[in-house]
Amino acid sequence: MTYALPRLREEIAYVAYHFHWQREDILDLTHAERQQWVREIARINTRVNEGG
Repeated sequence: MTYALPRLREEIAYVAYHFHWQREDILDLTHAERQQWVREIARINTRVNEGG
């Protein structure tokens, strides 16, 4: 199965922006691991934005 390049770039940028990880380190993650980090960042952002 292939993964859409625009979506991959979006995930890399999102994780790199929030966690300041290097692109190569993010690319070393499996697809599932990257998605888990994306969800965790989103959860953190939601909590911060809601003031909690």
